[in-house]
Amino acid sequence: MSDTPVQTSATVLTVRQVQDYHAMTLVAPAIAERFRPGQFVALAVGGEHTSRLVRRFFGVHEVKSDYGGTVELVFADTEPGTAWLAGRRSRDQIDLVGPLGRPFRLPRDPVNCLLAAGGPGGAAVFALADSLLRRGCQVHFVLAGTSARQVFGSRMAQRIGDSSAVVTEDGSMGEKGTVRDVLPRVIEETGTDVVYGCGPTGLLRSVTQVAGDFGLPSQVSVEEFLQRTGACGIGVCMTCMLPVHGEDGVTRMVRACADGPVLRGDRVRWGDLGTIPFDALGAPRVLSVNEGGSQ
Repeated sequence: MSDTPVQTSATVLTVRQVQDYHAMTLVAPAIAERFRPGQFVALAVGGEHTSRLVRRFFGVHEVKSDYGGTVELVFADTEPGTAWLAGRRSRDQIDLVGPLGRPFRLPRDPVNCLLAAGGPGGAAVFALADSLLRRGCQVHFVLAGTSARQVFGSRMAQRIGDSSAVVTEDGSMGEKGTVRDVLPRVIEETGTDVVYGCGPTGLLRSVTQVAGDFGLPSQVSVEEFLQRTGACGIGVCMTCMLPVHGEDGVTRMVRACADGPVLRGDRVRWGDLGTIPFDALGAPRVLSVNEGGSQ
């Protein structure tokens, strides 16, 4: 099996509505066999003669061996590109590139894992959960959403997880509140060793901060940031840059697509997303008045 991504014409198997989202299953054996949890795929939208040049990026919810290999994606219909995807039917063809990006790092030994997820991007935790369970890990879920219709996978989490909790901002499913409200209790109750996060940037920031409060490592997928900022998905366009500080304490700008989308949560400078911090390596230098006058 090669780690090299492939470009293929994938056949649509099904597109179905799941609460406020769409789940699309594609027959793509070459991508399915290469996929590792946390990686993403890039879909061309609009058809053969479209003017929409930018691909859409999605994490993978599930990979199966059916039809030689299928991948399932979950997305929200929020703009013309995703609307076009939502309108696809069985046997339609979609140009697909993947798997792309760096995957989650899996523990060597069985440990207690807490998977926090929200929104359509949170669907990617289920591929991760499958790999963790096969390694003998305990898997605990915290699923979040604004409302019940925006919580994906609650039944699946109950079925495969050692425990699962749901939290919604309006209280229409599970507890009323946010991920930050329930994570500390779940960490204590489950004896969590490592925390994983998929979903909105705000959720990832909360996951990282709470994990840090407990001295736990965290890995997060910045897929939502990539969807908002990325254009190529392969590390060429440099539009999805975000600041990350390294082991040496130096902040560097990294690409969400090629250096991520999975990153160590405690390394991301969440408050500086969308900017180039002045202290980042290679950042434009701001001249002081004295420096400017001496030239």
